[in-house]
Amino acid sequence: MVVAKNVVELRGIYKSIHDHEILHDINLEVQEGEFLTLLGPSGCGKTTLLRLISGFEEPTQGNIFIDGKDVSGLPPHQRHVHTVFQSYALFPHMTVFENIAFGLRCQKVPQIEISERVADVLKMVKLERFAERKPSQLSGGQQQRVAIARAAVNRPRVLLLDEPLSSLDYRLRKTMQIELKQLQRTLEITFIFVTHDQEEALSMSDRVVVMQEGYIEQIGTPRQVYEEPSTLKVATFIGEVNIFEGEILSTDGNRQIMVSILDKQRMAKSTRLCLPGEKVHVLIRPEDVRVWNQHEVTDTADMFAGTVEEVIYKGTTVDLIVRLANNKIVAATEFFDEDDDRLEYKMGEQVWVNWTPGWEVILPHET
Repeated sequence: MVVAKNVVELRGIYKSIHDHEILHDINLEVQEGEFLTLLGPSGCGKTTLLRLISGFEEPTQGNIFIDGKDVSGLPPHQRHVHTVFQSYALFPHMTVFENIAFGLRCQKVPQIEISERVADVLKMVKLERFAERKPSQLSGGQQQRVAIARAAVNRPRVLLLDEPLSSLDYRLRKTMQIELKQLQRTLEITFIFVTHDQEEALSMSDRVVVMQEGYIEQIGTPRQVYEEPSTLKVATFIGEVNIFEGEILSTDGNRQIMVSILDKQRMAKSTRLCLPGEKVHVLIRPEDVRVWNQHEVTDTADMFAGTVEEVIYKGTTVDLIVRLANNKIVAATEFFDEDDDRLEYKMGEQVWVNWTPGWEVILPHET
């Protein structure tokens, strides 16, 4: 089994500005060729962390290693990393070719080599035909590719991307997400990508680092952070989730548990050790909730009665807001099928709500 090499390591990183602590004890390893995303809301410290890796800022405490070398105190140009900014920062008076070649010329690379390397990277980003255009003659997506090419032509060990898709419209952003991931595989460069967009992070990343208030809450694959959130903060930030208050009634050795939810006893599964009498949160994603018309079911022992309050048609899905008998609001998402009359819900309709045991996530109770 081949063990992936760590390109970047952060050990015990703290960052304070004017006695206000921005980052708290950050420990992180980024592997060779990985697409790693720093995900979190505005102000969580993800861009500050990127600036520390790039060398634009220095940590208050802790060490940053690139290829095993402590780069603390080294300026950005000596760290062999490059940053693609949100604004792209292209030179408006230069052509695409000249923008990409600029860094190589600063390094006094021979002209023949500059021409070859720029031509290679232009081909990678599919902009060969635009080499003589100015940035103002390009679309937003093309400008972004020029910015990435300008960084990639220097063959950095790590490419840092600070929300580079945020200024693009929805459709172009979706297209660029796919192109950016494909480009990363082609370049075989480690990407560290910053975003606050959960869908963007889940669709592009090998691993996601979820940050909140200067702390790392969870590190895992997109599937892990979505389906197995380690904290309530992660669960509520990534996607929609229904949260029930529960109490563990009994457990067995196979992590099967009996939990009390809204005065009903339900079987569930837990990846963590639970103890009888423990207060917990029971989390269920809207797409895992099933809503049934009253005439469709006869055995309602494990179901919750409710009333449809909202029906939101989204083309491929139908979102339902159901108010249970105890006034608890539950969100459900069902894939739309125009031949399925069952999905023709009406506001005010009486329904039953349920989900398959094992689809829930059990977390310790938090205030």
